[in-house]
Amino acid sequence: MRAGSIRAACAARANGDDDVNEALRWCVLIPCLNEEKAIGSVVRSALQLGVSVIVIDDGSDDRTPDIVNALPVMLLRHGVRKGKGEALRTGFREALRQGFDAVVTMDGDGQHLAEDIPRLVDVGKRFPDHIVIGARLLHREQQPKGRRRANALADWAISWACGQPVADTQSGQRWYPRSALDLVELDAQNFVFEAAMLIVASREKGLGIVSVPIASRYEGSFRLSHFSPVRDVMRIALYTARQVFGRGQLWASYTRSRAAPLIVDDTYSQRAA
Repeated sequence: MRAGSIRAACAARANGDDDVNEALRWCVLIPCLNEEKAIGSVVRSALQLGVSVIVIDDGSDDRTPDIVNALPVMLLRHGVRKGKGEALRTGFREALRQGFDAVVTMDGDGQHLAEDIPRLVDVGKRFPDHIVIGARLLHREQQPKGRRRANALADWAISWACGQPVADTQSGQRWYPRSALDLVELDAQNFVFEAAMLIVASREKGLGIVSVPIASRYEGSFRLSHFSPVRDVMRIALYTARQVFGRGQLWASYTRSRAAPLIVDDTYSQRAA
């Protein structure tokens, strides 16, 4: 699905059940750091959705900001690198300032496709009290084995902390409703921020989490990940452990994370097939 198909998918959302959500305003947030190879195509594909696009540059020292500046989007820049969590926080604050009801996040390295966004939006509108994750459940053979095992461990621990099952807790392509955006100032930094959003939204806001299957994309010319398999995994592990043990009800939370049905909603792709 490319530009024409994206427009068709958006047009399809304007009919039927979407009528009741006609007034819902959402935008796309793209945090990025040194993404000059991919950011142009990523932003242009997001623009095809016909909604506002906000790019948050976390102190890039390559051509990333110049490329984004040439496109009809809002560019917010950090003078120095503050980490992905602060980039997302900057974007959330701006979305709240502009009065958006929800945001869709996607990474700037080309791993996420704008063509998947209408599916997340479709599910987000039908499940208004849920965060929607674009879960990399398709073509998982492309995912490096070490990364797959690490993600599985993160899913197990973060699901426990959330008290509900979550597929692909490490995916950065997500739909956040307004109730989740209100957590913008929670105390978490860097890559921990995305895990914290899931945990705190689940435990303090009572939000559910829906997973929409998308493809794992590791082939191609993606740059080396900014995610450190040692430093960032330890940060996420420590935060998650504090949340699990600090909130109590360990066995009840664990049982809910294993026994509650995992919601994987792919109705839109089935309808379009």
